[in-house]
Amino acid sequence: MRYVARISRRWAEGIVLVTAVLAATTLVATRSVAHDDEDNGILARGAGTTIIHGGTGPSGGFVPVLTTLAFHAERSGGAVTGSFECLALAPAAATGSGSGQFIVNAMYVTGQITGGWVSGDTATLTGTSNITGLGAGSDVPFTFVVRRGGPGATATLTVNTLSSPFHEVLVQGSIEVKN
Repeated sequence: MRYVARISRRWAEGIVLVTAVLAATTLVATRSVAHDDEDNGILARGAGTTIIHGGTGPSGGFVPVLTTLAFHAERSGGAVTGSFECLALAPAAATGSGSGQFIVNAMYVTGQITGGWVSGDTATLTGTSNITGLGAGSDVPFTFVVRRGGPGATATLTVNTLSSPFHEVLVQGSIEVKN
């Protein structure tokens, strides 16, 4: 009787082991099919506040410019898609204490990301945008080069309606770049 109980127990243990192996194999195979292309997924994303390096430049009297930006880009089936938003604010006219209030809408860029690639900790994203304020226009090509990190990370926005790019330094927020 003990012999039969030992055989039954070993059979039960064997069946449990085979079932566990089959379940694990099915799970791995399902994930492989669901993510069949390692290129799929997030390419880059981030949000935060930046300051434009050099502000408005010498022609504008070096007035500081803060931006609020948010973007994401993902790769799926060989295509890159995503969105980009950047609102640039300048201070109100320098009238005493009001000079530190960033309330003047200098530029707003809203666009669709249609291309991109990653090199190390840097992503280059391209697309078309609609712009109000500086460089205003519709379907304006843009390039956004962004470096991974938190405060201190850098980004450069180039729009085809302006001759100079905007060199930005992240002061608050986070930028993620996937390899």
